[in-house]
Amino acid sequence: MTTEETTCRILVVDDEQSLRIILSQVLTDDGYDVTVAASGEEALELFQQNPFPIVFTDIVMGDLNGLELLQKIKEIQPQTQVIVITSHASLDTAITALRAGAYDYLVKPFSELDMISNVAGRAIEKSGLVEENRRLVGELQNKNEQLVSANKALKELAVRDGLTGLYNHRYFQEALTVEVLRCKRHERIFSVIFIDVDNFKQYNDTNGHPEGDNALKSISDLISSRLRASDILARYGGEEFILLLPEANKDFAAEVGEEIRKLIEQHPFSGEESQPKGKLTISLGVATFKEDGENGSSLLEKADERLYRAKADGRNLLCID
Repeated sequence: MTTEETTCRILVVDDEQSLRIILSQVLTDDGYDVTVAASGEEALELFQQNPFPIVFTDIVMGDLNGLELLQKIKEIQPQTQVIVITSHASLDTAITALRAGAYDYLVKPFSELDMISNVAGRAIEKSGLVEENRRLVGELQNKNEQLVSANKALKELAVRDGLTGLYNHRYFQEALTVEVLRCKRHERIFSVIFIDVDNFKQYNDTNGHPEGDNALKSISDLISSRLRASDILARYGGEEFILLLPEANKDFAAEVGEEIRKLIEQHPFSGEESQPKGKLTISLGVATFKEDGENGSSLLEKADERLYRAKADGRNLLCID
């Protein structure tokens, strides 16, 4: 007999004292920790306090009979293995109990006391298998949740820029395609803003690439601080950023862009005194659907043209036409 079996708790329920004594004596001699109850009500109270893995119960008892006790036990602890005790005249009731979830039944009077030990051993084995299965299912569910979380993180990494945490070029192109289709279908508008850091190569060469990376992260944070939840900001490549503003006409986009330009201009970047104007600045170009293009590529081309016009006109500017 295993250690698990010898320490197993068993509840014996019968309103006949002689049967309680027989069952208790046999199971105790087998090494089980046996508790007895003289009624269904007493057994239910004991079970509610501390559920038992194995229960032997007579079917025919007082107010709370064995079938009713079985039902309540299964409601509290479905894993509990219940063995019902019946007479030859009540075998139909025993079959009913099996259908209701009982593990097995014994017929009294007992022809051999070994039958009690045998059914107890089988019930404990079944209880152990059920518990092991429950543990394995729990582990699988936990691993599945971890896998779902990992897959979600991987998908997020696939659309994020490693340095700034912003969306990347690929994600922006997909979002732009969706936005064009939405606006065509519902006759809505949106705008895009191309943003480029002025003289960034000079900043990098003078201050070093780590300081340049810090500047790009600060710029992405400053831009993000001005945006709505529906806006999409991406790092387009190098020192270029791209901004998609749903439901934004050109005037609104220009207002947003100008606020962003001022935020960057006024921010105290480390080492910016080495820049041509003593400040790290950005240039911006705005394009609006359908006014400046009816597809994503034409809008980006127009915004890019205006960005470089802003640079040609002296940088640290926003161009809308």
